[in-house]
Amino acid sequence: MEVSISARHGSLTPEQHDYIEKKLPKLAHLFDKINMAKVTVDLTAHPPEVELVVSEPRQTFVAKEQHDVVQAAFDNCLAKMEAQLRRHKEKLHDHHGGPDRHAL
Repeated sequence: MEVSISARHGSLTPEQHDYIEKKLPKLAHLFDKINMAKVTVDLTAHPPEVELVVSEPRQTFVAKEQHDVVQAAFDNCLAKMEAQLRRHKEKLHDHHGGPDRHAL
């Protein structure tokens, strides 16, 4: 998984960068077909805004969150992304059954 972490109009502290970098592999464990994850932190917005873009071969997912603390905004954004990926994975596996499910 290719990872990109950037900040607009400022720079992240090493602690913030390491925090984000350490938590991103969690997405790859959840959905193994992820090609790229891009985190952009907009420091001009008040409160700071974190945007997480994740791409897989079929689709691109986006989650945004604002919070006074960058790490908290990232955690909330990551939770949103996990929910999107779980729904997408469920649709791919189609565990709800189809019309031929009970046709034996």
